[in-house]
Amino acid sequence: MADIRPPANAAQAIAATALRAEQARMRIIAENIANANSTSRTPGGDPYRRQVPVFEPMRIDAGQGVEMVRVTPDRSDFKLEYDPGHPSADAEGYVKLPNVNTLIESLDMKAAQRAYEANLTVIETARAMQLRTLDLIRK
Repeated sequence: MADIRPPANAAQAIAATALRAEQARMRIIAENIANANSTSRTPGGDPYRRQVPVFEPMRIDAGQGVEMVRVTPDRSDFKLEYDPGHPSADAEGYVKLPNVNTLIESLDMKAAQRAYEANLTVIETARAMQLRTLDLIRK
C-alpha cells in the first residue's frame, strides 16, 4: 500500500482515509477475480471462497473518515459442476467452484475505482483552494 501522508486540512485527511480504504478494497476484489476459477487441491475439498472487505467509520481530528477493519469470507454456496474426470471431483463426480461472480467483481472494481478517483479529486481541489487562498493573501 502506498504511503499517504496525513494532509494538513480536514477534507484532505478524510479523503486520504477513503483512498486507503478503496485501495485495500481493490486489492481484495483483484484477489477474488484472480481466484474465480480456482478449485480445491483435494477431491471433494472446498475451493477459494470469495472475500469481502468490511469498512467502519474512523474518527479523525475534524471529522469522520473510513477504514477497512477486516476481510470476511462470503458464506454463500459454492457452485457445483458435474465433471467426474476433474481431479477435484467428489465421489459423485461434482466439482465445487468458487462463489465468485466475475461480473459482480468487475462492477465492484469499477465502483471502487470511481470512489478512489472522487476522493483524489477532493484532495486535489482542496490543495488548489489552499494555493489560491495563498495567492489572494499575497496580493
